[in-house]
Amino acid sequence: MFHTHWTRPLPLAGLGVLLALAGAPATALAGAPLQPHRAVYDLGLTDSAAAAGMAAVRGRMVYEFTGNACEGYSISFRFVTQMADESGGTRVTDLQTSSFEEPAGKSFQFLSKTFINQQLSEETRGRAERTPQAIAIDLKKPKDHAVTLAGSALFPTEHLMTLLARARGGETIFVADLFDGSETGEKIYGTTAVIGPRREGAGDVGRDDPAAVGAIGAGAHWPVTISYFDESKGDGGEGTPIYQLSFLLYDNGVSRRLVLDYGDFELRGNLVELTPMQASACDR
Repeated sequence: MFHTHWTRPLPLAGLGVLLALAGAPATALAGAPLQPHRAVYDLGLTDSAAAAGMAAVRGRMVYEFTGNACEGYSISFRFVTQMADESGGTRVTDLQTSSFEEPAGKSFQFLSKTFINQQLSEETRGRAERTPQAIAIDLKKPKDHAVTLAGSALFPTEHLMTLLARARGGETIFVADLFDGSETGEKIYGTTAVIGPRREGAGDVGRDDPAAVGAIGAGAHWPVTISYFDESKGDGGEGTPIYQLSFLLYDNGVSRRLVLDYGDFELRGNLVELTPMQASACDR
């Protein structure tokens, strides 16, 4: 699972906001083991999208997750979109991110680059350390400086694992703060997840590729919608979200049937390829 703005993911990670951590609650460690994988999604406007000023939007998203609870988790993410306006102009946005989260959420390393029409527009790189009451961030890009953000925000892997734990426990609402290194690496986002009823098996294929859906496996899944709020604006989860991400979340951490709602328009993400990867051994 990942998190994503129009120009870059949030979470994932999540876009997007994946896997169990040694320090996660015991319930988060229950259930199916999480599957390292590479997923490819084709992007396009939804049928009901009201995209003011846009003639077309298309793109592709590639998400790769590896690691385990002993060694930590790595995520590589690429989000490319081509937008055509009504006058015939086009704009290609290419977001490339990579991150590494240590076991038990001790620290989080992040790197993201955004290219617009093949020109580097934005770069963020840094490392976040958890302290008892804050997140201490050592930034290298866009400028070299230190930042301390008060609060107990979750890193992306913790966020998704806790979400899965709540879903397995039958809860329907999950509220948490999230830090993922987005934008300039100095923001905490509020999130509110609405979790639908548990469903067994892969579910209807819909517009996704049948072979890709079949590769997920036959575990349980839940329909989930996550709203993201800018904490710096004092929304506290009560104002208008920056955007919403809806998807089917499987017990092994794979997501499909994506809808990214940016307010002015919506993008659909159809799963077209899924490659399960061999999980490395972990004694925990």
